[in-house]
Amino acid sequence: MKYLIPLVFALTATASEARSWQRDYPSCEVVQQRHLKSGSGKTAMQDHISMRANMLQADIGTASKARPITKQTSQRLWNRVDAIRKASDRLAAKQGFLSAAERASYDRQLDAIALQLCK
Repeated sequence: MKYLIPLVFALTATASEARSWQRDYPSCEVVQQRHLKSGSGKTAMQDHISMRANMLQADIGTASKARPITKQTSQRLWNRVDAIRKASDRLAAKQGFLSAAERASYDRQLDAIALQLCK
């Protein structure tokens, strides 16, 4: 019985610490990420996607170093973010801009990756 109380405290502390790292990642705040503003004019939508991708990749790298995700998972998530960034760059170069619908589509894809990282 005397070992049970310290064990409960240790498990509680570990569980709360495991949840706290998720709050430390800006990418986990999906609603705030959607409202990031960067620049204006034709490149504003593309800049938004680029900023979100940068933040998400930084959080993936941090999570990989902190070990809450495996190296394979972090590499897979990193590559998906990179593919989204490159696709948006190609589309913006081809059209000269990103439309609001295209930005929303890329945002949804980045949200899905953020949710995987933050779950």
